[in-house]
Amino acid sequence: MILATSVAEKLHQHYPDAQIDFLLRKGNEGLLQNHPFIKIVFVWDKKQNKFNNLFSILKQVRSNKYDHVINLHRFASSGFITGFSGAKSKIGFDKNPLSFLFTKKVKHEIGSRKHEVERNQQLIESLTDNQYSKPKLYPTPSHFEFLKEYKNNSYVCIAPTSVWFTKQFPKEKWVELCNQLSENINIYLLGAPNDSTTCEWIQKKSTNKNIINLSVKLNFLESAALMQDAKMNYVNDSAPMHMASAMNAPATAIFCSTVPSFGFGPLSDNSKIVETKEQLTCRPCGLHGHKACPLGHFKCAYSIDVKTII
Repeated sequence: MILATSVAEKLHQHYPDAQIDFLLRKGNEGLLQNHPFIKIVFVWDKKQNKFNNLFSILKQVRSNKYDHVINLHRFASSGFITGFSGAKSKIGFDKNPLSFLFTKKVKHEIGSRKHEVERNQQLIESLTDNQYSKPKLYPTPSHFEFLKEYKNNSYVCIAPTSVWFTKQFPKEKWVELCNQLSENINIYLLGAPNDSTTCEWIQKKSTNKNIINLSVKLNFLESAALMQDAKMNYVNDSAPMHMASAMNAPATAIFCSTVPSFGFGPLSDNSKIVETKEQLTCRPCGLHGHKACPLGHFKCAYSIDVKTII
């Protein structure tokens, strides 16, 4: 969803007076709060009355009579909305199972070394140009004001978790990293409320006394605003990495089971990628990661030397 904002940025550059609306899954809408040029944010609740809500959104989309509907997803639900949107132009990827309903299909290739924002940009080349824009989030002045107390000292941010276990640097290794960071700076642990247990564990196990767990205190945009002024943001191949990209915040991205060539690496001007130096025949083991290492050893994570991260 964060990477999709790059398409909105490019469209706004070329059509500053156009109405740009955004459809996303419930839970992510906070990222577009008070966005300066996205007018309507459609929120699809998939957990309650999934299909009723889907048909309700389709009805709203059809009533708006869009000139263009641009689908960055490769799933049937969004293909259904796109195909029956009534738009003059319906653009999406060929991998969408309902792409036969689109007026234009674009080939989507993972592993072509193109970043996802470049792949998405291909959908609107005919409307704009062939240069991609970076994703961007827009925290408000009130978000930055709220964070003043946390910015009185130099700090780094660590986002230790991921939805997928094998994309997540082990918590013991995060403790090792915290122990090696300077005690003259603050360490802020970021995440969603359900990440709090992991953050608390890291804080408790580390010998560094400057660790502050903010996983239950900050929302999406507040976290993004905090990352912007950090000396460094240590992240997994996960949403906080893309938040750093959207704020052009410094980022050190740790790749465990996945690989940068999938096209989801950091885009910040000051960014680097850390991954194992071992040649593992089992890596990558999947595009999105797994709930556990399929072979049980998780060498793609445990073999990373923390010194290379610092």
